[in-house]
Amino acid sequence: MTVMKSGLAAVFTLIFVGPLAATAEDRGPVTNLPLPRFVSMKAAEGNVRRGPSLTHRIDWIFKRRDMPLEITAEHGHWRRVRDRDGAGGWVHYTLLSGVRTASVEVEMLDLLVKPEPDTMVVARLEQGVIARVEECKPDWCAISAAGYDGWVPKTALWGVKASETFE
Repeated sequence: MTVMKSGLAAVFTLIFVGPLAATAEDRGPVTNLPLPRFVSMKAAEGNVRRGPSLTHRIDWIFKRRDMPLEITAEHGHWRRVRDRDGAGGWVHYTLLSGVRTASVEVEMLDLLVKPEPDTMVVARLEQGVIARVEECKPDWCAISAAGYDGWVPKTALWGVKASETFE
C-alpha cells in the first residue's frame, strides 16, 4: 500500500495476525479441550475462588447441582468458569461434570414432541429450570427436564453455543 502525504510517498506492509478474540479452535493448555466450553456442576456446593489455588479467597459458593457453567480458562486442576449472569471464578475440576445441561431463559417454554414449531406440547418449563441437553441440531435442542423429554429452540437456552451441534 502506498500513501501520499505532502508529496512524500510511504510504503506500508499489512500483516494479518489473526483475530483478537478467542476462536473456536482455541484449546485448553491442560485438557486440550475447546475453550470456551460448557459443563455442569457435579457437586451440590462448590467454592468459587479468586484464583486457581486453595490459598485464594473464596468469593462465593455455587449451590446448585447440574447448573450449567462455561469454562473460559484452565490452570492445573483448576477451571475458570462463569454462570449465565457472568459471575464466576476458579473452581476445582472435581466439582465439574462433562454432562451437558442448560437453563431455560424464557418464561413458560413449550417442550415440543418434534423439532418443529407447530407440534404437540409435552410440557411447559418455567424460566430458570435446569434441563439435561441430549442433542442439538442447528436450531433445536432435545432436552430432559422433570421427567419430560422434548425439543426446544436453541435460542431459549443458556448452556449451548448458537453454532454448536451434537448427538
